[in-house]
Amino acid sequence: MLYKNAYIENSEQLSDLRVEGGKFTEIGSGLEAKAGEEVCNLGGKLVLPPFIESHVHLDATLTAGDPVWNMSGTLFEGIACWEKRKPKLNKQDIKERVNRVVRMYAANGIQHIRTHVDVTDPTLMAMETMIELREELKDWMDIQIVAFPQDGILSFPNGKQLMTDAVKMGADCVGAIPHYEFTREYSVESLNFALNLAAENDKLVDVHCDEIDDEASRGLETVACRALELGLFDKVTASHTTAMHSYNNAYMLRLMRLLKLSRINFVANPLVNTHLQGRVDTYPKRRGITRVKELTAEGLNVSFGHDDIFDPWYPMGSGSLRDVVFLGLHVTQMMGYEDIMNSYRFISTNAAKTLHIQDSYGIEAGKPAGFIVMDAKNYYDALNHDSAVLLSVKDGKTIAQAKAAEREVLF
Repeated sequence: MLYKNAYIENSEQLSDLRVEGGKFTEIGSGLEAKAGEEVCNLGGKLVLPPFIESHVHLDATLTAGDPVWNMSGTLFEGIACWEKRKPKLNKQDIKERVNRVVRMYAANGIQHIRTHVDVTDPTLMAMETMIELREELKDWMDIQIVAFPQDGILSFPNGKQLMTDAVKMGADCVGAIPHYEFTREYSVESLNFALNLAAENDKLVDVHCDEIDDEASRGLETVACRALELGLFDKVTASHTTAMHSYNNAYMLRLMRLLKLSRINFVANPLVNTHLQGRVDTYPKRRGITRVKELTAEGLNVSFGHDDIFDPWYPMGSGSLRDVVFLGLHVTQMMGYEDIMNSYRFISTNAAKTLHIQDSYGIEAGKPAGFIVMDAKNYYDALNHDSAVLLSVKDGKTIAQAKAAEREVLF
């Protein structure tokens, strides 16, 4: 297949893409069709690498209000609501909801997902189900699974063994939640355990880290230190890190040196954390998102994620990462022209580094042919006008398509 006349990643020059055997074989201008080769004229539309969901909880999606709503809008009431929903979980329930959400994602140009799966369940039924779904959906969506201890590792009965069992079952990443552990000592021990478990089993790490407004919550320094000492580096991700917006600048200056040495990744979740954080504030009220601009300026990798889609922690969500990027740029005050033009990287190339898939990702000859086509010439226009994803191609085959919107003003 030859795809012609595309603006690739904000380029001002039209290019063509040749796809053969599920891979990009040639990218350039003025490519001529081979005998019998099918040609698709993209008509000057924007082509980007496929979008990546860096952080979501698929096992909890589409459960908001079932059986109760989170009325306070806090993280901790969300966890309490989830505890009430857990008894209703079964394989059919999880598979039905995940299949619906994966199709929402596909329609919005997403081809890769990292999902956190709650393993504070003696049966590990959700983990087993998600591993089955990873295989069932692999032709349409790449799913990476984090063993996530929602109620803590040290603070939940048999928590260490459950984490170990989840890794043996086939989890791709080891998680932790240090700010929810009972004590500071438990917090540090849980992180030491999680990173050692990952190192021993050659797994990635993604920690729910300091997702709280408490400036004394400093699990991040332990995560970065252990990543450095164990040589895990960019195999480690710190998600949320919202306590960072409360750190004093003197501490942050010292911490930044360690973060740069560790080379860990960060995931910010603008929609959910601006909703959950600052709940105990009167005024001034904190924005609830980590220091994206500062981390990026220091050369650290930051990607964006949904976190939640219509669940006890967030009562909305459509599977469109456009909403995530749009709000994220506003609350981090990254609204310069170049910031906006390049913001797709938070949900594409940066996210590929977070998921540690950069070697097989991107619009380059020899790599798997994954890309999306947007109804715009560049990402500034696509973001500003909420442009549709017209085509999503994964491994050379179309997995989603749409028609450009037609609007008529009658005055």
